[in-house]
Amino acid sequence: MYVEAFLDMKSANWLKAHIHAFDYFGGVTETLVPDNLKTGVIKAQREESILNEAYRELADHYRTVIVPSRVRKPKDKPTAEGSVGYASRQIIAALRNAQCFHITELNQYIFEKLEEINTTDFQKRPGSRKKVFEEEEKSTLQQLPQTRFKMMEWKTAKVQLNYHIQVERMYYSVPYEYVRESVDIRLTTDLIEVYFKEARIASHKRLKGEIGQFSTKVDHMPDHHRSYLEHNPENNVKWAAAMGPSTEKYVAYILENNVEKKALNILSTLQNIARKFTTEELEQAITTLLEISTTPSNTVLKGILERKKKSLKTQESAAKTQPASTESHGFTRGASYFGRDKK
Repeated sequence: MYVEAFLDMKSANWLKAHIHAFDYFGGVTETLVPDNLKTGVIKAQREESILNEAYRELADHYRTVIVPSRVRKPKDKPTAEGSVGYASRQIIAALRNAQCFHITELNQYIFEKLEEINTTDFQKRPGSRKKVFEEEEKSTLQQLPQTRFKMMEWKTAKVQLNYHIQVERMYYSVPYEYVRESVDIRLTTDLIEVYFKEARIASHKRLKGEIGQFSTKVDHMPDHHRSYLEHNPENNVKWAAAMGPSTEKYVAYILENNVEKKALNILSTLQNIARKFTTEELEQAITTLLEISTTPSNTVLKGILERKKKSLKTQESAAKTQPASTESHGFTRGASYFGRDKK
């Protein structure tokens, strides 16, 4: 017999009780017949009850079959019911005057009493519970898996408009396409996994400590959010270096002479300007800007680029309207044209 006290009957403790019992017995039965309680069973049915996901995974890990007893049918597991009654009389009653300030302390008392019960000889048959188990029952158990079952729990959540789900007052991102969808969440001690229609769509290390923390992955963001996140001083410096030395110098000036938020706004405008011109045009214009101004700005730069653009258009128009040259396109008339060779 195995007995352990828990503070509640929530899923985590329900699973932990099974794991501790399996470890105590050193094996697993082929079939488990638990009570038909909500912690382990989603829906009780006459033919086959529907187990919750965490309980089903525990059964799969230990290679056992879970067959919950029928509702209000204690005769489905009379031996277990008898053991519960015996434990109540022998253990709970014996500890009624004990003072415990922690669950660990309470269980220490229980385990001491449990060992006494299991090793005490029967009154009407030879041996003890422990001896009968070791000689007759233990050999029928299946071996424990090489790895212990990793504690986990399943929850459901709705993806918020900011493409995050809330789990125990912490926030985890999922791909933004799943906004407003209901998802299933698998929680282990150190991992959060998110599933949509049985397909895993996200995973995060579990956040611990101060509540309200966010775990956000860049590839879960929509494009405009990702662009905003990537718009930082380091990436702007890299972009400027790729454009040319004058652009690099101008970007460094902007970052050095403005607070970061304002500098990033100025650099965002600069990159918008850059999209309308070639790299060579931008670099030449910034070179001019730095030569003529001690306080260079995007406004002056834009004026330089626009004037250059206008100048090029004027030159192109002039080239198109220039008169044709007589040397290359005219006609040379000989004397015979004017009748001088007439007789």
